[in-house]
Amino acid sequence: MTDERDTSLALNPKYDAAGLITAVATHAASGELLMLAHMNAEALEATLATGEAHFWSRSRGRLWKKGESSGHVLRVVEARIDCDQDALWLKVEPAGPACHTGARSCFFRRIEDGRLVRDA
Repeated sequence: MTDERDTSLALNPKYDAAGLITAVATHAASGELLMLAHMNAEALEATLATGEAHFWSRSRGRLWKKGESSGHVLRVVEARIDCDQDALWLKVEPAGPACHTGARSCFFRRIEDGRLVRDA
């Protein structure tokens, strides 16, 4: 059964019980997956208003702008929402590493034979 949210052109995010939607950020030029985070309505509004990625930090319990302390902001080139509006895709231009560890992407390890292997 199709919900009007699935076909409408109205932005109407479907937040979960905690008031969050999942957001993934990819490099606008290369397509590389950089990070996954969560947004509440305030984070989405700030992102769309400023053109820089904001998220809801579940560990800190507050809104945070990516790069607020490191300077490694994510400038949003394009924002897309999935068909049922419960996940967001940000195409971004990063101003430095996307991961808090200093890695280019938060996905800098792969699983091989049940172990983690760091990318070169």
